[in-house]
Amino acid sequence: MEESKDVPKDFIKLKSEKLSVDEVSELVVSPYCGAVSLFIGTTRNNFEGRKVIHLEYEAYTSMAETEIQKICRDVRQKWPSVKHIAVHHRLGVVPITEASVIIAVSSPHRAESLEAVMYCINTLKASVPIWKKEIYEHEYSWKENKECFWANSEK
Repeated sequence: MEESKDVPKDFIKLKSEKLSVDEVSELVVSPYCGAVSLFIGTTRNNFEGRKVIHLEYEAYTSMAETEIQKICRDVRQKWPSVKHIAVHHRLGVVPITEASVIIAVSSPHRAESLEAVMYCINTLKASVPIWKKEIYEHEYSWKENKECFWANSEK
């Protein structure tokens, strides 16, 4: 395969169906890359001593997709060797142990893909309008990302 035919691509998806690690990782595989790095954020069963039943996510979808596209552009500026980027985020109810977000990045070498994955998840949490509600046994709580710039600007 000629490298010109394997042009860099971004795969962004917000969906209510269960996320697939295999699907997301396969999107970024390239014969020109020796590294595929993944981040999988899953629902855990506890938070600060309280039992979590499940999470619920809501998003301003068009704005969220635009912000994720900006993150992908930033990654390509910071790590020009990055080939493909996939960011899939689940909306709606996410049961315990299931993935809320999967990010995959391919690059010729591991350092760039690992750094880019970390940048993607940290920046997503700080700037993308996706909101998380934790459902406990007898109550719920909308969670604020500590990284979120607009939430912290009012304090």
